[in-house]
Amino acid sequence: MLVAFSVSPLGGESENVGEAVAEAVRVVRESGLPNETSAMFTTIEGEWDEVMAVVKRATDVLLEKYPRVGLVLKADIRPGHVGQLTAKVERVEQYLADS
Repeated sequence: MLVAFSVSPLGGESENVGEAVAEAVRVVRESGLPNETSAMFTTIEGEWDEVMAVVKRATDVLLEKYPRVGLVLKADIRPGHVGQLTAKVERVEQYLADS
């Protein structure tokens, strides 16, 4: 499964979220799961339980410092498929190259 998520502090403490986001991304990268970070989301690939555990840990890291945290999550659940973090993008690039 692929999970794209964004987690950040909400409220008065949210003026500069870069440092908080970096803390969450650090949790993802330390998980060892395939991942990619873009301007708006971090995407993780793995099995349901392991991916959701990473999202929870990343959220909990922010909750240790901030009284309120927002989480946006989108999932592509496709059992039996791996390597989709890059394969989906490669397919789109191939369609672009063919046209």
